[in-house]
Order: sequence, then C-alpha cells, then structure tokens
Amino acid sequence: MENLSSFNRPQIIQNLKTERYDLLIIGGGITGAGIALDAASRGLRTALVEKNDIASGTSSRSTKLIHGGLRYLKQLEFGLVKEVGTERAVLHRLAPHLVVPEKMLLPLYEKRGFGSLLTSLGLKLYDWLAGVKPADQRKMLTKKQTVEYEPLLRPDEVKGGAIYAEYRTDDARLTIEIIKTAAQHGAEVINYCCVTDFIYREEKIIGVRVKNEIEGNGFEIRATIVVSAAGPWVDELREINHSKKGKRLHLTKGVHIVVARDSLPVKQAIYFDAEDGRMIFAIPRGPTTYVGTTDTNYTGNKDEVYASLEDAVYLVRAVNRTFPEAKLMLADIESSWAGLRPLIHEEGKSASELSRKDEIFESPTGLISIAGGKLTGYRKMAERIVDLVIDKSFQDRSLKDCITDRIHLLGSGFKNYDEVRSYRSIVLDHIRKLGLPDVYAYYLVSNFGKQTDLILKDIKGGDPEMELFKAGLRFTFRNELVIKPLDFFVRRTGMLYFYKNRIAQVKDAVLGEFQEQFGWDAVKRNIEEENLEKAIIKVTDFK
Repeated sequence: MENLSSFNRPQIIQNLKTERYDLLIIGGGITGAGIALDAASRGLRTALVEKNDIASGTSSRSTKLIHGGLRYLKQLEFGLVKEVGTERAVLHRLAPHLVVPEKMLLPLYEKRGFGSLLTSLGLKLYDWLAGVKPADQRKMLTKKQTVEYEPLLRPDEVKGGAIYAEYRTDDARLTIEIIKTAAQHGAEVINYCCVTDFIYREEKIIGVRVKNEIEGNGFEIRATIVVSAAGPWVDELREINHSKKGKRLHLTKGVHIVVARDSLPVKQAIYFDAEDGRMIFAIPRGPTTYVGTTDTNYTGNKDEVYASLEDAVYLVRAVNRTFPEAKLMLADIESSWAGLRPLIHEEGKSASELSRKDEIFESPTGLISIAGGKLTGYRKMAERIVDLVIDKSFQDRSLKDCITDRIHLLGSGFKNYDEVRSYRSIVLDHIRKLGLPDVYAYYLVSNFGKQTDLILKDIKGGDPEMELFKAGLRFTFRNELVIKPLDFFVRRTGMLYFYKNRIAQVKDAVLGEFQEQFGWDAVKRNIEEENLEKAIIKVTDFK
C-alpha cells in the first residue's frame, strides 16, 4: 500500500501533475471513494483529490448505520428502501468486520409514534423491499417482551414493540477502506489538496487547478472527465464552473451526542420518537452510548459544523422522555459530532421531508456533479456515475462492467461474520498474552480486520498499551495517508467521539511519533497540539 503512504506524498503529487487521467474525482467522502473504486476496477485511469482529510465531511458524521431506510417508507420512497436494503447485504458480504448485523428495538406507545398495525405492516413491507432473510425479519413483541428487551423503558407507557434488522458500521473506516481498495486497483489518491479552479479547452473542462494545503504550492491535474462528489461543497464547485442553475443543494444538519454507557445503559440499539415525532436512535458502542440524530436547516460555515446548545438539549430531552430513569443532563455528554446532509432542495418541504435520493447534474462544460443519496447506497451511486462517464467518453474501449459487488474491501477476506468472530478469538489470545484488556481485540478487528496482524507485528518493547497505540498509528502512516493528529484521533480510530478520555493518556506519545516520523520542530508540534485541544473542547462546548 505504498501508494497511500503518508511518506509517499511527494511522489503521489508528482504523478498527479505529470499523468493524464481518464477520470478525476473531487471529494474523498463515501461517494467519491465508491466512484474511484468502481472506475479503477473497470480499467479507467482514475485520480481522486480531497481538500481536507479522507471522510472528513459527512462521511465521518453519520449515524454509523448501514440501514434499510425504514423512515423513508413514511415518504413513500419505496425504490430507495429497496435499493439501500439490498445494498446492506452486499456490504456485509464485502466487509463483515465493518458492516455488522444489529437488531433494532422499536417500542410502541398508546398515543404517540406508530400504531401496532401500521408498524407491523410497515416492517413487513420493509423486510420484503430490503430482502431481509427470514431469520432476521421483523418480530412483533408484547408489552412484557418489549420491557424485557429494554428494562429502561417505562412499562406503564409501553404497549408493545418490534425487533427488526439493521447493520452498524464505522462510516469513516468504511470510507478509508474503500479508498485503499481503489488504490489497490490503481487509483491515485491524495488528501489535503483543494480544487480552486477548472481548466478549459474550447469551453470544455480538461482538468483542475489544485492548492496543496500541506506544502502550500499549487499544481494542475489533467483528465478527460471531472466528477464532483464534494458533498455539501458541490454547489460551490458548480459556482466556480458557472453552472449552478436549476436545482440546488439544501443542507440540513444532523447532530449526535455521546454519553457513558453507565449514563444510558441500553441493552441494545433502539429507535424511538422525540416529542416532535422525529425518530431518534440510541446505539451502544463500546464504553459509550450515542444518540441522534437531529434534522435542521443549515446555512452556516460548512467547514465548522458543531452541535449547538439547542441541538444538545433537544437530544437530551428526547432521551429523558423515553428513558425517564436515565435523568440525562447536558453535563453527561462526553462528546458529539455534527454533519451536513447535501440534499436536493424542494420548495415547501421541511428538512425532514426532503428526499434522500441522489441527483446527477451535468454542466455544458462537461462537469458531472452528484449529490444527495445515503451512505448505504454509495456503491449504486458510483455505478450510475461510472456508467455515465463511460457512455460519454469511453464507449470505444473494452471496459469491464461494474464488479464492485464482488470486490472484498481491504482487511476483509472473511466469508461471513462467523469467520470474523473466529479471527477475533485469535487476536484476543494475542492481546491477553500482551497483558492488555480484552476490549482491544474487538477494537482492532472492528477497525482494521485482518490488517490487525500488521499492527500486532509492529508492537515494540515497553508499555504494551502505549506501544499498541503507536503501532496502530504507524500503520496509518504507511497505509492510510494520515498527515495530522486529528486524522488519526477522529477518522482512523474514532477516539475523539468514543474514547475521548483516552486521548489525554496517549496524546504525548502520539505527538512524539508524528514529530519523529515527519521531522516536526517544536513550533509545529505545539500548533498541532493546540488544534487537537481545540477539537476536544468543541465537541462538548455547546454554544
């Protein structure tokens, strides 16, 4: 994976400057990653540039579910439910360590939310559209059964419930593994390179001008076709291209809060309604439980999106309404994240009513832009884009059909989830011999799959726990384009969200490793440490 080594950055940029590509993708989120893998695996010479870090936008700030879109039944989006439901099974097969089955509990109440009959029919339709296997299909519960599944619920309010199938993931890890798999198929990928303008010949785009945000220099990339998969920034690029006409984006903000598992000890993932009728998830993950999401219009700075006090209060109230014994307070919030949904604007519709369907825009100059869509549907979105690209410019070539439904992501190689469990047992034995807590086996396999072997082999003498962190960091240097500490703490490990208190314990060791590997001076180290401290404050400093 040397082509995704942080130390290979000068060579990657040199390649981008000198080669001519069939396809250049702008945006390193899940959509851009999916397009890069699809295009490269079909035989197109492919490049991808991201202005920040891989998955630094929406694709690290979702609810972290590969879900079948139950809520979209309310919007009568039957085609969307069918597509994303089918895709769940594909993604679970391609990366069973990253896309994991998760049974979801839906409690039912007498005078709020869905009724029993409507829920039963809706979930039955959901199972059919999503192609859910019989063993995982919805199960309606009595009042007693529902409270047994989740004792935190008030028995005097609950009238029944349902269990249905979902899948959970780590959205940022999924995105980086798709990027790595695309690179394995020949795609050239770089982060921290911002497209500032397009290059034209005879009023058609033939490339882009890029600013290297790390070294500060600029360069050009030439390509036959340019696709913008920039998420919330799609309209900004359309403005640069003078093609922002007709439909436009409508950004909505989704916020999640994270509390200690002891503060909200739900036994399993649960889907419940807030006072305004919006459905909210509470999902246990390791030592924490996270809750979300909101859905409000957003017109602020797209590069600085955080939870507000209003967002946090809304979610805390929603929790206490369903789990009054939790008595959750703002002070219980350990972390949070906020992301933007790049939806397509529809007059007269509220944020929660907007369709989650993706949309493709084509400009007269040849720029292709894609926006909207869901994390779960990234592969089909990519297929539609690459089909369009080939139809426009490469019909004369003998190119493969889409094969991404058969390409296992790096770190996988598991036939099924049982093999993941078996591998985790092997890792667990290794972890115990090092004298480390069992939780690290789950953490390593869930994040890195079989790449865990490479991390464990790199552990050196000294404190085993600290050496494990440093070995994981070195792995991301060599294989995952990590440039800044926040790349590691947020998008490669999720520590800022789910293990925030651990950062203080490993911060000095991690910064020291960066300083040694990249030759930082004291000034550079202090700057990066300050950036990390600011990020820690922002996830709990609600204003």
